[in-house]
Amino acid sequence: MTTLCVLLLAALQGCARNEPVAGPFNGDQALAYVRTFMEFGPRVPGTDAHKRAGDWITTEMRLRADTVYEQTWTHTAKSGQVLPLRNIVARFNPMAEERLLYVTHWDSRPVADKSATDSLRKLPTPGANDGGSGVGLFLALGDVLKATPPTMGVDLVFVDGEDYGTFAPDVDVLLGAAHFAANLPSASYQPLFGIVWDMVGEKDLRIPQEGHSVSRAPEVVERVWRTAADIGYGNVFVPRTTYEITDDHVPLLDKGLRVIDVIDLDYEHHHTVGDTIDKLSARSLKAVGDVAWKLLQR
Repeated sequence: MTTLCVLLLAALQGCARNEPVAGPFNGDQALAYVRTFMEFGPRVPGTDAHKRAGDWITTEMRLRADTVYEQTWTHTAKSGQVLPLRNIVARFNPMAEERLLYVTHWDSRPVADKSATDSLRKLPTPGANDGGSGVGLFLALGDVLKATPPTMGVDLVFVDGEDYGTFAPDVDVLLGAAHFAANLPSASYQPLFGIVWDMVGEKDLRIPQEGHSVSRAPEVVERVWRTAADIGYGNVFVPRTTYEITDDHVPLLDKGLRVIDVIDLDYEHHHTVGDTIDKLSARSLKAVGDVAWKLLQR
């Protein structure tokens, strides 16, 4: 009996170590923010929905961050259409020299090119996971940082025009990230590290280590996945390397910043009309939000 009790106790302790460590991030609130964001409709650059959604982000972040400013510019697409674009930069503890950079895109795709029929492929994507999940993550993280200001500097950057054009060949994509890389907050801007958070809300969330990130900023990958494992999310942040993905971290890496991509691209509704709010989970957003918050603790 004594041996059996010892074994049962050890098993229970092992399970406890695998349980997520409670953090202040609210996954339910993050999902509620995504739901509100989705009410604007698809955020295709040049549309009224895009303008109103961007205005909402700026207004909301001004309630949370110490400093918020916009980068606005136009981009002439391959089609000849002139796109009004906007990055939104929310800064916490803006005078701190040591900074961390978090990036997410907020636009949605003008064509759902992976949908099942020709008629559906002509429609814009709703962009709940692809665009919306990162916005919900950042607003809820902003709530935490407002309540407990960070000791280091934190920049939450909402980039535009990530998903407008075509990938392979890469035409009219990653527009906001490229613009931010060319127009950093200062000439000496060099965050300790940075993370792009993209497609982080689906119910069956499993985030592998993206190829460019592993090859070009391995120490950041190691830090993020170790942190996730330490606080009980090793089942979400899966320690295996996947293929290289063209995403907003690439222009930032090319600029010399140590930025990785946290993305679950194994999502059946990617670039389809099915990328809707019902595919998202507060539990997934909580897992990612807890890791994002923990990485800011020094």
